[in-house]
Amino acid sequence: MQCFLLSVLVLSCNHSSSDTGGSGASRSISGAGATFPYPYYNIVFRDYMRQHGNITVNFGAIGSGGGIRSLRDRSVDFGASDAFLNEKEIASMSGEVIHIATCLGGVVMAYTLEDVDSLRLTGPLIADIYLGKIRKWNDPRLAAENPTAKLPDLDITPVYRSDGSGTTYNFSEYLCVVSPEWKEVMGKGKALKWEAGIAAKGNPGVAGIVQQTEGAIGYIGSEYALTLKLPTAKLKNRAGRYVDATLETISAAANVDLPDDMRATITNSDDPGAYPISLFTWILVYKDQQYDGRSAQDAAELVDLLQYIISSKGQKVAAQINYAPLPPQALEKNRKLISEINFGGEAVASGSYSAVADSMETVLND
Repeated sequence: MQCFLLSVLVLSCNHSSSDTGGSGASRSISGAGATFPYPYYNIVFRDYMRQHGNITVNFGAIGSGGGIRSLRDRSVDFGASDAFLNEKEIASMSGEVIHIATCLGGVVMAYTLEDVDSLRLTGPLIADIYLGKIRKWNDPRLAAENPTAKLPDLDITPVYRSDGSGTTYNFSEYLCVVSPEWKEVMGKGKALKWEAGIAAKGNPGVAGIVQQTEGAIGYIGSEYALTLKLPTAKLKNRAGRYVDATLETISAAANVDLPDDMRATITNSDDPGAYPISLFTWILVYKDQQYDGRSAQDAAELVDLLQYIISSKGQKVAAQINYAPLPPQALEKNRKLISEINFGGEAVASGSYSAVADSMETVLND
């Protein structure tokens, strides 16, 4: 499987250090998984490393399915996934896993159509495109939804993920809610048996094919569409409004009561201002960090990285590159979950980005 690696990092298969000695020794933290938050992790890990000159964070963007497998195999310190573990996956892991939400994002429908600058879609229409029931852009059902658009007599080329993907999971989960036929025929999952279209690896792969193919449409993370300047469709939400994926509409989707374990879905939110395919993305870690020769220092460094990601500095990065920062409720639950990470039953020492330190820094900077 092709890996999309962070431009400043190298994928490391195992947690390692050149010296197990003092704080000045070279250290590394390794992770693998979701491509959806890749642009965010690229920057937030870089910033963390700049502030911790002796630590390198290595991350391989190989898809959520690959990240879960890597954590299960204990070949990385953390996995990254856009879908929380289901009960079967939880049972298959090598220990209890904690989900730390890192930011929010949207799955957008990017398309390439000459002279079509604005497109409206509904969930059932998207389902029928990927079911192969709507094959032409000038299909009467699409034309009815877009009365002012000049839709061409052109074949639609749906593009989907070939790899195990949390983006696919959230996309298919949404379609299960809005289309009974999709739920019966396709269902939801990180990998599906597609009825129509062509496959591509990762969010970058789908975005690239859509960009290069007239008449193509594909589901990708909003950041990829912005980077490649791809037009995206307005989606009809549960309240009947057509909305774009913005920081405001994605954040609105999270206006729900969140569970203590942060395994939450926010697709098709009933908030009238919500973008319908919004999601959390998570870093997954083992609750007990004493395994496979890991040290208490390894555990403390991982906890410190997690605290930095959810700190005001880390969340500011998310907003700057078009991911929605976590709401206060999610931050509070994240902090509690991080506090439960232990080393053989002993609490892991708080890092430099504990909740207290972060709140003090916020007050001083305001």
